[in-house]
Amino acid sequence: MKRVSIFGATGSIGQNTIDLIRRDKASYDVVALTGGANIAQLAHDAIELDAEIAVTAFPERLEDLKAALAGTGIIAAAGQNAIAEAAERPVDWVMSAIVGAAGLEPGLVALKNGATLALANKESLVTAGALVMQTAKANNARLLPVDSEHSAVFQGLVGEDMSSVERIVITASGGAFRDWSVDEMTKATPEQAATHPNWDMGQRITIDSASMFNKALEVIETKEFFDVASRQIEVLVHPESLVHAMVGYKDGGMMAHVGPHDMRHAIGYALHWPNRKDLPVERLDLGRIGQLNFSHPDPARYPALRLAWDVMEIGGMAGCIFNAAKEKALDAFIGHQIGFLEMAAVVEETLLQLSADSGLIDAEMTLDTVKETDTLARRVADEKIQARKG
Repeated sequence: MKRVSIFGATGSIGQNTIDLIRRDKASYDVVALTGGANIAQLAHDAIELDAEIAVTAFPERLEDLKAALAGTGIIAAAGQNAIAEAAERPVDWVMSAIVGAAGLEPGLVALKNGATLALANKESLVTAGALVMQTAKANNARLLPVDSEHSAVFQGLVGEDMSSVERIVITASGGAFRDWSVDEMTKATPEQAATHPNWDMGQRITIDSASMFNKALEVIETKEFFDVASRQIEVLVHPESLVHAMVGYKDGGMMAHVGPHDMRHAIGYALHWPNRKDLPVERLDLGRIGQLNFSHPDPARYPALRLAWDVMEIGGMAGCIFNAAKEKALDAFIGHQIGFLEMAAVVEETLLQLSADSGLIDAEMTLDTVKETDTLARRVADEKIQARKG
C-alpha cells in the first residue's frame, strides 16, 4: 500500500488526484490533505479517504475545519507552519499542487524526507530550481513532473540520453485571447481571462494561460528540470492542446506526446510511475480530429514569454523575483487595479530594478534567501502597481 499526501487537495490538480485515488482506494493510505478556504471540500475528502490530518492554509478557518471533522479522529490544523509539519509525516509519494510560491517549503520538506515528489507546483522550480534539485539529489528523492508539458517531455525522454537532445518544444493553447487583437487585450477583464477554451483549471492559472505567464513559468521550469540551455527551448501555439510537448533529437527526429486535455493523464503517470495503468481519460480519434495546427507566438501579444528568456539569462534569484512580481500583478489585475497587458509591464519593471543588484541576484540560494527575495520583490511590484494606479 502506497502512503500518499496531497498538498493543494481542493484545487483542480488535487481533485483530479483524489479522483484517481478513490477509484483504487485499497492501494493507497492517505496521510495528509491540505487546502485553502474550501473547508467543506477539504473535510469531505479527508473523511472519504480516511486521512490522518487535514490542514487549511487559513488560520481563521481552523474552527470551521475542526467542526467539520468532529468525531472522525482526523487531526485538523491550519497555517503555513502546519502545512510544513504535515509534510514531515513519512509517505512514499506527495502531490505538490499548492498554487504559487507557498508550495515551495512543503515540497522541500517532502524531498528532505526522501519522498517521491509529483510536482504540479511549477513555481518551486522557477523560484528555487537549484535548491529543489539539490535537495532531491542530496536525499535520494525522486522528482516527477505533473505539468502536462513536462510530463510529456519526461515521457519522450524514456530510453534516451540527454546528450542526444537538440531541442524541447512545449506547446501553448493561446488561452482565452488567442484570437484577440492587442487593442482588444488591453480592455480584457478578469472574468473574460478566466475562461479557458480547452482546459478546466482554476481562476489564477487560467488567467496566466491567457497572458502566457503560465507558459513563461513552464519555460523556466523546463530549463531547471531537464538541465538544458535556454536556446534549446521553444514554444509553439497549438490551439487543439493535444500535442503537449515534443523532444527534438540531433538526428533531426522528434518525439511528440499526444493525448487529451485531461490532467489525469500526467497525474496518473506520476502516481503509477514507473508503470502505466488504465486511466479514465478519453482515447483520441485522430481521424475525427482531422488536423493539428501550430504557430509561433506573437511577442507583441505575449510579452511574458520574452521575460522568461530574460530571467534565464540573468539567472540566480531572477526566477524568484519574476514569480513574486507576477503573483502581485495577477492579484492587481483580478482586483481591477491594472489592465491585462500591464501585468507584464509591472513584472518587467520589478525585474529590471532588482536584477541590477548583483548582491541580491547572486545570493546563495537557501530557503531563507528565497523567502527574503520573494518579500522584497512583492514590495517593489506593489510600488509599481501603485504608481500605475496613481
